[in-house]
Order: sequence, then structure tokens, then C-alpha cells
Amino acid sequence: MDAIEVDALRLRCVIGVSAEERRGLSDVVIDLVIGLPAPAGHGADRVEDTWNYKPPVKAVIAHVEGSEYRTVEALAESVARLLVLEHGAPSARVRVHKPGALRFA
Repeated sequence: MDAIEVDALRLRCVIGVSAEERRGLSDVVIDLVIGLPAPAGHGADRVEDTWNYKPPVKAVIAHVEGSEYRTVEALAESVARLLVLEHGAPSARVRVHKPGALRFA
């Protein structure tokens, strides 16, 4: 299956378990691998045969920036559901980084 990869979306949202973490916005970095519906252009270089990834990625940005989650797992799941259920992606792999969450990592 062909896929579009979007690496290192740097966003901010409320995420964390403790009251201190939830007081303000935290940085998150999100990587996406979005499966493409067939035929997805198949190398024909015809724009009309491609899947326009801009609206789904903009929706992910708006969703994350307006969200409040306790865990990165819940945030990742919500992004994957958005891509598949609302934007027709056959599959989505989502990776969420929370820089600074662990000291020395």
C-alpha cells in the first residue's frame, strides 16, 4: 500500500496526568503515515487521481491544538480515528512525541 508520511508536526495542546501538566499547553511532535486509497495516482502524475492530504492534515492540526488528553496514547488514537473515519484514509499510523516528558530522553 502506498502512503504519505508527514513528519514532525510541532503542535501544542493540553496533555498530561498531573494538575501541573494540565495547567498550560505542552509541546507534542506528531508523525503520520497515512495509507492511500487505491488507485492514488499509481505514478501517473495526474493531480485528479491523487488523494489530497492537505485537508486531513489541517484537520489533525486543528484537532490536536484544540484537544485535552491525559495520555499520548489517547491523543494518537484520536488522530488515527480522525484520519480514517472522517477523511477516508484506509489506514493511519500515528506517533506522538512529548519532548521533555522524560529527563535525559
